[in-house]
Amino acid sequence: MGLFDILSALGGGFASAITPAHLAWALAGVTLGTAVGVLPGIGPALTIAVLLPVTFSLDPLSAFIAFGGIYYGAMYGGSTTSILLNTPGETGSIATAIDGYMMARQGRGAAALTTAAVGSFVAGTLATTALAFFAPMLASVALRFGSAEYFALTIVAFTTVSALLGDSLARGLFSLFLGLALGLIGIDPLTGVARFSFGIPQLLDGIDVVILVIGLFAVGETIYQAWRYGREPLEAIMLHDFTGMSREEWRRSWKPWLRGTAIGFPLGVLPCGGTVIPTFLSYLTEKRLSDTPERFGRGAIEGVAGPEAANNAAAAGVLVPLLTLGLPSSATAAIMLAAFQQYGLQPGPLLFTSQPDLVWTLIASLFIGNVMLLVLNLPLAGVWARVMLVPRPLLFGGVLVLASLGAYTLNRSLLDLGLLYGVGAIGCLMRVHDFPLVPAVLGLILGPLSEQHFRRAMAISEGDVSIFVTRPLTASLLLAAAAVLVLPSLWKRKKG
Repeated sequence: MGLFDILSALGGGFASAITPAHLAWALAGVTLGTAVGVLPGIGPALTIAVLLPVTFSLDPLSAFIAFGGIYYGAMYGGSTTSILLNTPGETGSIATAIDGYMMARQGRGAAALTTAAVGSFVAGTLATTALAFFAPMLASVALRFGSAEYFALTIVAFTTVSALLGDSLARGLFSLFLGLALGLIGIDPLTGVARFSFGIPQLLDGIDVVILVIGLFAVGETIYQAWRYGREPLEAIMLHDFTGMSREEWRRSWKPWLRGTAIGFPLGVLPCGGTVIPTFLSYLTEKRLSDTPERFGRGAIEGVAGPEAANNAAAAGVLVPLLTLGLPSSATAAIMLAAFQQYGLQPGPLLFTSQPDLVWTLIASLFIGNVMLLVLNLPLAGVWARVMLVPRPLLFGGVLVLASLGAYTLNRSLLDLGLLYGVGAIGCLMRVHDFPLVPAVLGLILGPLSEQHFRRAMAISEGDVSIFVTRPLTASLLLAAAAVLVLPSLWKRKKG
């Protein structure tokens, strides 16, 4: 697509997104995402998992407009818990908590929330603009991929997510293979043979991705948080009044916002994306560029502005491989992929040609949701602080009720409820023993797709395995996947 075509398509997306009904859904998504996201212990992934069933009764366009608002709202909500409670809702908010919580303890929580809100707006707007112009180009390139290239791309996604999420490669691979095993349940799409269904008719269609997502992230996390309840007391820091940022703090913030955006978006686009690496890289960059690095860790506003901008820019970057290649590189992206599949849509290069109205309206709604977030959160910072005082037992019970209703309404099956809590128990054990959850979701979602492309590639080559090494792009991707697995261990041995 040329520049004019992109601008024309984006204009059409705005024309569809600014209708009263769609604006109402965008506002509802932003408000719900922020309100649930600011609750302690609940990050963007869990927020989206809990609210996923809410969108089932909507048409796809309204659902994804609301979902875009929930996505950006939940990302901002995670920063609020980091700053006020020192409780990062996700790994991408850890860097924000370092100086944000110290600012809150010094009575400067309003300034920290302000720079987080404005930084999120600046980074989100710039990164969404980059998404609008970069994604179609990547989609056009992806149209040239064959089955061998797609199989190699899924292997890259498996290895990078398993190796980089968590401290242990073995734990990451265990989580991945658990998801791959669950993905084998059901009827083989190529042969029609039932696999691992144990004679249960409901399992012939496989385990619903939504059940796994809600079970691991909502039920499992809730059980885990309830288990920890009372062991680690939280100290809430209330805002005395909303004074915002001083002129000096504005001066110190605008450059970190831009640098965080420049760091976050390209790293979010990478298959190993996510928000952990860009947020910490932004924090370290601001510390190195500062004339007074000793302020960092003691309440430096740059330590909040940069990572928050990088966090939101990376969140937009994560949507690029999701929309153009169908590859989620974070927990929230994996849940959004499940939402697409719930409506019978498969993100990938053909999505821009088969469902252009949906894609461009979704991108336009991200711009609108960003503006709504800024307007909503600047005056309501004190309100969000009071929302976090909801008693934890009520919070846990509410999440479990929502999760149960969402799982039951899928097929009105008690088996789904049993699977939900069985998966939730597994998710809790994985959290206790520090096993990453994302590889399991990725294995369930991408496992069948990877198997399908592998078998197609083998059929095309008439059983010749060399197709995976003789095609330059396929060989390069598989080599990159091997490097992700081998290089970290070699690096640790060298340092040791």
